[in-house]
Amino acid sequence: MLLLLALLAFSCISTRTLVIDIPQPAASELPATIQSLTLVSQTVDEKYTNLESDSLQKFFYEQRFNLDTLIYDFQVADTTLKALGELLFESGRYDYVIPEDRFLDAPGTSLLAHEIPWEMVNHLCETFQTDAVLSLDHLKTRVITSFNNETFFDPFQGGFNSAARAGMKIQYEALFRVYDPSQEKILLRQFITDTLYWEDADVSARSLFSRFTPVKQALTETGIVIALELTDKIAIRWRPERRTYFVKGNSEFRQANQNANEGDWLTAVEKWKEIAEKAGSKTLRSKAELNTALGYEILGNIDLAIEWALNSYNTMYRPLTHEYLETLRRRKTELKAAE
Repeated sequence: MLLLLALLAFSCISTRTLVIDIPQPAASELPATIQSLTLVSQTVDEKYTNLESDSLQKFFYEQRFNLDTLIYDFQVADTTLKALGELLFESGRYDYVIPEDRFLDAPGTSLLAHEIPWEMVNHLCETFQTDAVLSLDHLKTRVITSFNNETFFDPFQGGFNSAARAGMKIQYEALFRVYDPSQEKILLRQFITDTLYWEDADVSARSLFSRFTPVKQALTETGIVIALELTDKIAIRWRPERRTYFVKGNSEFRQANQNANEGDWLTAVEKWKEIAEKAGSKTLRSKAELNTALGYEILGNIDLAIEWALNSYNTMYRPLTHEYLETLRRRKTELKAAE
């Protein structure tokens, strides 16, 4: 009986929901001529070390985890570049190359690294066949840790208890530049700065530090956060939205839906249009017109999507059609604002 009811319920479903990703232009997106990037850095010099996690943690423990110091960690710079490359590629906006020799020599006579000479920029772009160079030209991570034992009154137990409490924050600064060799122009100078926090407490120091984030891991996470922040500024972001379309109809209608399910939206649109022209009922025509509108939106033609959604609305009023028209008009406004 339960199986029969489930089958009946499914057969009554006349619509299906589709999740699509809507691109949102970044605030500092690079020109369309820049499609590929060589990622390098001028930050790593003789100050940088790459201590193992246990060795770095021991250094902080020797100071009773109460320390305020600059840490020049090779892994932070390397993680930043690698995470940045993957994030930029996943955005669908950029290809990237990270050379094996990605840490360039830079004069240490300035607080911030000097700009890369254009001869070097041209050499990097020609060697790796990219449009521009994205360089991490400055990086500073200040690690501040604290540890203390606290005594507090527990009203439920009617007595005093003690707890070990630890805190850590990493203040970071990073400067990125994007060099365009064709114009010999710096397209972007982006300075990023913020602070990350970790804090925890437990009944004993041993229990606390058995799970407290190690300094090395926190530094690695800092590199990833820096990469995320720059990606958010220069790469397209994707916003998921839901769309509803019709699935019930004649055999031709179902075949068009099958084409859409297989990703062949162009064929599906042509079939829905034919169905709309030949439909003997307003119900089927309006469904085909709405599905056609969705198909055109998926194919990137907002104007035709609005036109066919209006056709569906005029053929037969449905709240679903009205809502979709409002969504399309909002999308068109967003696209105009981004031009």
